[in-house]
Amino acid sequence: MLDLLIYHLHIVGALYAFTKRWQEEGLKGGFLALGICALAFTILWSLTGPVARMIMPQAAVPGDWFTSDTLSLILVLIPGSIFFWLFFYKGSDRSVEERDEVE
Repeated sequence: MLDLLIYHLHIVGALYAFTKRWQEEGLKGGFLALGICALAFTILWSLTGPVARMIMPQAAVPGDWFTSDTLSLILVLIPGSIFFWLFFYKGSDRSVEERDEVE
């Protein structure tokens, strides 16, 4: 269940990045942002999966809420949110300032 929540957070973040870039740069920029988000998620998850399995080596029991996959997704969420903040959220402040300077 927690895994699904983390997946949904990533989907919402990717949709925000797509919409923001689509409005600023057009459809091409939106798809590029979506691809960057997907690439970052895939790379980070492939790096944190083995680390999580070293920390929690036991197999998942059907009733468990916190497994090694959940831990790996939480480990993805930390650098992923920093990446998202730096490239998509903080970038909106710069574009507003640049627009004010032009006007």
